[in-house]
Amino acid sequence: MVPVFWLSIRQLTGRWRVILITLLAALPVGLAVIVHFAASDDESFDENFIDVLLDGMLVAGIMPIVTMALSTASFGNELEDRTLSFLTLRPIARWRIAIPKLLASIAISGPLLIASGVIAALLGFDGSVKAAVAVGVAVLVGVIAYAAIFTWAGLVTSRPLVFALIYVFLWEGVISSFINGVNYLSIRGYTLGIMHGINESEFQVLSERAIEFPAAIVGAVAVTLVFTFLGVRRLRRMDVP
Repeated sequence: MVPVFWLSIRQLTGRWRVILITLLAALPVGLAVIVHFAASDDESFDENFIDVLLDGMLVAGIMPIVTMALSTASFGNELEDRTLSFLTLRPIARWRIAIPKLLASIAISGPLLIASGVIAALLGFDGSVKAAVAVGVAVLVGVIAYAAIFTWAGLVTSRPLVFALIYVFLWEGVISSFINGVNYLSIRGYTLGIMHGINESEFQVLSERAIEFPAAIVGAVAVTLVFTFLGVRRLRRMDVP
């Protein structure tokens, strides 16, 4: 498993991909710096900061896009280049190929996005460690769940980016914003639920739309396990060219 993991890390850390995802992850921090000095005295600052920067930009936009760019490529690139056969022909279980691929995308996207969310939270909540921890844990859970879905997508379709974009912007973005019940089947809903559950006082603005903390934990774990299983199952059954 370890050689596959490091091979995947090298494949996913191309210069332009790393530059792109780093710039995307830096956007919330840059905006947090600006609003911290320009609008922190506004009475509605906390509400706008959570709704616009943490939810709208980081959780609903940058987190799924960065995770998508890495996770869909973990198998997608090898299928396009027809190099996956070199791994599957080795006498190792298919799950020992799928799991390291998933972990590699998490290992790259996770630290970047967690750092982005934590720094932004520290700036937005005047150095509150509890708020930073809430954001960091929630983002980690969201990254893991998204990575499981998008890694599976890279195995089941030749156009995983198209599938991922439709899923992110239609289901997670549009539909989950207008239909409350969808939050129970949404990574965005799980992320916000965990954020609010860890720190209800500072994330009070999320109370009306965040799902219950236990439901968010159970949902995120269930999605991760189900799509990890489906990815391994797909790799076992597919005909690798």
